[in-house]
Amino acid sequence: MSRFALKDHFRESRVVNDRLIFAAIFIGILFIVVMVRLTVLQVVEYEHFNFLSDRNRVDIGPLAPQRGLIYDRNGVILAENIPTFSLELIPEKVMDIDQSLLELSVLFDMTDDEIKDIKQSIKKQRGFHEIILRQRLTEQEVAMFSVNRHRFPGVDVVGRLIRHYPQGALFAHAVGYVGRINVRDQKRIDAKNYKGTLQIGKTGIEKQYEDLLHGQVGYQQVETDVRGRIVRELKSVASVGGKDLFLHLDINLQRVAVESLGEFNGAVVALDPRTGGILALVSKPDFDPNDFVTGISSKKYAVLRDSIDRPLFDRSLRGHYPPGSTLKPFVALAGLELGVINKESKSFCPGWFTLPGKDHRYRCWKKHGHGQVDLKKSISQSCDVYFYDLANAMGIDRLHGFLDLFDFGRRTNIDMPSESKGLSPSREWKRNSRNQVWYPGETLISGIGQGFNQTTPVQLAHATAILAMRGINIRPQVARASRVSGSEELELITTTKSQALPMIDSKNWETIIDSMVEVVHGKRGTARHIGKELPFKVAGKTGTAQVFGIKQDEKYDAKTLAKKLHDHALFIAFAPADDPEFVVAIVVENGGSGSRTAAPIARKMIDQYFGIAHE
Repeated sequence: MSRFALKDHFRESRVVNDRLIFAAIFIGILFIVVMVRLTVLQVVEYEHFNFLSDRNRVDIGPLAPQRGLIYDRNGVILAENIPTFSLELIPEKVMDIDQSLLELSVLFDMTDDEIKDIKQSIKKQRGFHEIILRQRLTEQEVAMFSVNRHRFPGVDVVGRLIRHYPQGALFAHAVGYVGRINVRDQKRIDAKNYKGTLQIGKTGIEKQYEDLLHGQVGYQQVETDVRGRIVRELKSVASVGGKDLFLHLDINLQRVAVESLGEFNGAVVALDPRTGGILALVSKPDFDPNDFVTGISSKKYAVLRDSIDRPLFDRSLRGHYPPGSTLKPFVALAGLELGVINKESKSFCPGWFTLPGKDHRYRCWKKHGHGQVDLKKSISQSCDVYFYDLANAMGIDRLHGFLDLFDFGRRTNIDMPSESKGLSPSREWKRNSRNQVWYPGETLISGIGQGFNQTTPVQLAHATAILAMRGINIRPQVARASRVSGSEELELITTTKSQALPMIDSKNWETIIDSMVEVVHGKRGTARHIGKELPFKVAGKTGTAQVFGIKQDEKYDAKTLAKKLHDHALFIAFAPADDPEFVVAIVVENGGSGSRTAAPIARKMIDQYFGIAHE
């Protein structure tokens, strides 16, 4: 009978030892892995996780700079910032935007149109950008939302400064307005510097001097609790407010111009020819820029956009008008300088002019003519025939070349956005733009400022200023100076001044200006009714520009025409004539006669500027 072992202690001991060794090794490896991981977390990746930890309790927010203020030349404020509470939404923090807006519409009595506009804004903006739901909340509305705030994550009441224009529509086109930053704006701005800023200059001076007015953004680092409420401030860097801006514009002149236009649409531009400073810049009809600051409703904007009077269109900078007879002093000066005429040259005006070998009559505004006229009479009485004859003798190319000296058909480079350049026609222009030849008859009507001639009111005022200053060309400028907020020291904004125009005979300036003085002060001057009781001489020129063509045998009868077909009324003037410091150009749409409608506006502005009182 064989013996066998029921239990192998050695083998079992070996197995146990192997397992213990394996377990020890495994535990050792795990320990090493844990220690390595702890080392990585606490040493290598410390800054990263510390940042994530801080982010849960520390919030960094931008401190938007305060926008600079805008003043007129008298220190009257034209654009300011007023405190207000607004209801704002950050889309990426709202779980159900439609439901939230529905509940908010009940709470704040929002209309369907308002909700529609808000949803459109949300689609246009990025998810982290604030969307303003309602501006200028009352104390009751703020209290009501505070009670219900827990129901609307991602929606909050925010205290902000918003732009306000205390003069309303008076400077709507000149000062312009600010509006919500949109996608197009984001492409051209420094995103970092505009963090926390919701508005940007959209038109006028607000847009032109955006960089100066905006300032530099700051930031604030605060500790928050689990609910996102601020516990304490950790660090902050103050924002730098935008600079205040002082303009050449005069609120009194601006108001006189607007009131004097009355029921008519049009534009008025006044400036100081010595500095180029724009004293008045009026485009009528206008609008209230305050409507655009917090976002205009689609319905209200549609009314402005679709209006037949186009109140949003800046006529002073972009309106194209035939200069009419206001161009005649410049045409006459061209004739003198080019040696085509002298101041004694005469023409006979029977009431019409014909080209050699042609039957078509180019009529004078005075049906039976002016008879024998020289240069002074042709300007003071605005004889068309004299200038038909002169333009024909010069030719369009020489006339165009001379008018270039006065920047007709060119931008004045005024410090305003969206200026148009008008049109000063030439043979080359017509060939390039229309692929057509130039006709002699077109030269004739160009000589009286009609035909293809198109000028803007600011361009007309600028050309008149060059004439008033005897050839010195100073760029028109609206802004006069800036200053750091809180400072008393002004930093003047320099103007651009060019060399005097090259003239063969400087006496020609005085010949033309004397003729323009005769317009206002002569016995038969077309604007003689505004020249009374003035302590100095005023040089001026009336103008009438046709809105539509009249056939050869037809007669212009304003009584039978719709108002929109009436002639435009124009007037240019500067004073005093011998030492000018005030220039004005006026366009009254469908105003009829420049003498009857536009010239009196100029007189009122001259009276206001020089403080001339009437008994």
